[in-house]
Amino acid sequence: MTKKKKYYVVWYGHETGVFKTWKECQAAIDGVKGAQYMSFVNLEEAQKAYDKEYADYKGRKSNKKSLSVEELKKYGEPDLYTISVDAASSGNPGKLEYQGVDTQTYKLLFKQGPFLQGTNNVGEFLALVHGLAYLKQIGSDRNIYSDSKIAMGWVKKKKCNTKLKRSAKNEKLFELIHRAETWLKKNHYSTTILKWETKAWGEIPADFGRK
Repeated sequence: MTKKKKYYVVWYGHETGVFKTWKECQAAIDGVKGAQYMSFVNLEEAQKAYDKEYADYKGRKSNKKSLSVEELKKYGEPDLYTISVDAASSGNPGKLEYQGVDTQTYKLLFKQGPFLQGTNNVGEFLALVHGLAYLKQIGSDRNIYSDSKIAMGWVKKKKCNTKLKRSAKNEKLFELIHRAETWLKKNHYSTTILKWETKAWGEIPADFGRK
C-alpha cells in the first residue's frame, strides 16, 4: 500500500513555510520551544493554511494525551517558594522579551525587552542568568524554575551556544549574552535550577500567554 503524501506547514521555527517532507519540517522545528507546525494531505490546503494563522488550525487535533494519576503523582507538585522565568519571541529570530515572576503569586520581579532579532532559546538563557543574579543580589534562598532544557544546559556550561547570527540590530542582545556568560564564570551561586514540568503543571507562571 502506497504511503499517503503529506505536506507540512511551519508557522514558527528555524524556518517557516510549506515543506514537502517530514525530514525538512523536522529540521525547521528541531529544538524550537513552542514550534508551530501541522501536516496537511494536499499542497493547496497547506498553502492556504500558511497564509493564515496557526491559531486558526491548532484546535483541529491534538497529539497530547492526558497524564494518568500515576504519572501526575510521579511529578508531584511544584515548589511555590521559588521564582520562574520564561521568554517569548515573535518570530525566530524576532522581537524577544523575557521575564521573571514569583511562582506562587505571579508577581513580576523583572522584565527585559523587546530586543530585535532574538530567539527564544537566547531569551530563556538570559532570563535564567538574570534570575540567578537577582536572587544572589537580594540574598534569597529561593530556587528557580525554567521550562527550557536547552537554556539550563547552556547555563550549566556557562556558554550560550546559540547559532543566531550577529547583526547591527541584535548587537544589544550579544552584549547581554557576553555579560551573562561573564557573570556565570565569575560568580558562585547556591541556587538550584529546577525543570518546570509543563505537561503535569501547565504553563510556567512566567509564560507570556502567547501560545
